[in-house]
Amino acid sequence: MTAHDFQATGMRPAGYGALIAKFHLDVIPNWHQSFVATGNTHLIDTNEGMTEEVYPARYWPGDTLGDHLQFALKYDGTNLAILARVFKTAPMEEMRQYVGSTPRGKYSRRLWFLYEMLTGSLLPLEDLKTGGYIDLIEPVQYYTAARPRSVRRQRINDNLLGDARFCPTIRRTDTLRGFEKVDLPARCRKIVSIYSPQLLKRAMSYLYTKETKSSFEIEHIKPNSTRTERFIALLQLAEKEDFCDKGRLLGLQNRTVDLRFQDTDYRTDQNYVGESVGPQKEKVHFVCPKPENLVGMMEGLIAAHKRMETGDVPAVVHAAAVAYGFVFLHPFEDGNGRIHRFLIHNILARRKFTPAGLIFPVSAAMLKNLADYDGSLESFSRPLMTLVEYSVDGQGRMTVQNDTADWYRFIDMTPQAEALFRFVEQTIDTELVEELAFLANYDQTKQAIQEIVDMPDRKIDLFIRACLQNNGRLSARKRASHFDVLSDKEVMQLEDAIRSAYGSREAQEP
Repeated sequence: MTAHDFQATGMRPAGYGALIAKFHLDVIPNWHQSFVATGNTHLIDTNEGMTEEVYPARYWPGDTLGDHLQFALKYDGTNLAILARVFKTAPMEEMRQYVGSTPRGKYSRRLWFLYEMLTGSLLPLEDLKTGGYIDLIEPVQYYTAARPRSVRRQRINDNLLGDARFCPTIRRTDTLRGFEKVDLPARCRKIVSIYSPQLLKRAMSYLYTKETKSSFEIEHIKPNSTRTERFIALLQLAEKEDFCDKGRLLGLQNRTVDLRFQDTDYRTDQNYVGESVGPQKEKVHFVCPKPENLVGMMEGLIAAHKRMETGDVPAVVHAAAVAYGFVFLHPFEDGNGRIHRFLIHNILARRKFTPAGLIFPVSAAMLKNLADYDGSLESFSRPLMTLVEYSVDGQGRMTVQNDTADWYRFIDMTPQAEALFRFVEQTIDTELVEELAFLANYDQTKQAIQEIVDMPDRKIDLFIRACLQNNGRLSARKRASHFDVLSDKEVMQLEDAIRSAYGSREAQEP
């Protein structure tokens, strides 16, 4: 049932819905939309991460700005982007009257703080002098900073993940709670413990290469050997350095792109993600923040990273907020996607989520599930694109006409955190398991082959690869060109050894 359907039945929007209607706001919809019935109806309809809830008539909060703001915080959650738009549109005097009527109330104190944070303007009210401090957002509902900032004016513990420059919110959904209980790092350690240190060391070179190739392939790029080796070298530093500061991010960009497209600072032009669909015709998929807003947002992103790094925010949630936040801000002309995926590794490794010395080929899981990866990006970009007013000239240069900054500063990144948890789980249970098992089988197969025919290692490797690429059998062409010295009996025995290890189905070398 749509919002229009609800209103057609006499149900009235409440909370954010009422405020959006009252001030004629165009916004990214909140994940929870509230309506109040004329009777005792209570309905909940959830679809694709969006919930519409109908409350009985007794829940009607009233008609004032403060009534619906308080209802919104209580039932719809804390949506910073919508609150920013409401506060910039609503008369300050109405806010002053609401807060002034109950300055010690927990909702009025929270809204008072948020008003001043999001507008940069102080309400003409005296600081609170007494009373205990309360959390700004509920830790049971949201992931919060472990070390909140104490704000004396409203006697608030500011436990947001960021600040007014950039502040993601991530809800503690059932999906995310479930992933936390699974304990993926312990599962990974158990898988790794089966194998010898020597095999794990060999596996790392495959995993680094696989991650590099997959990350480039997501963007339909085939890097040359030099760029591949440079990116592998960066991945090997992922657990040693914190790359989330401006200087290191610029260094990352310079080392991941073609030398001709290296940046010396954040971009100063309006960029976008799109594709050409004809002469002088662009299909725009995503519009990036205006360059004049970018510096503050990036400073806020880095500050949010520092807050999460010292707290108890789960590593995957932390990585999702920073890495997806980075790619949505798109601070460089080129290389943003690769850096976004690199930051996932950087944070997981530094937070000790990944076992020391090991890398998860997360990009391989993303590449195999490209629709899901695109969906994790589009859950933000799709609703955003309905709000951005832009034009593109004949040279492909874009101009954004309206104020879009709030949508990038205050993103609900719950969908991205859920998606990244799924990718990490798939990486551990599929990519890592398969790579390690492949190598273990490879070693056993080489030993079995040597017992049949004492060939050089290079020949053994070639024979195994040739069979795995041909459903467990050596093709006539490969036999004639490389293994004509082998008898029919030897070839059959060697093929049997490979099929015994890998099965008759086609396998893929690491």
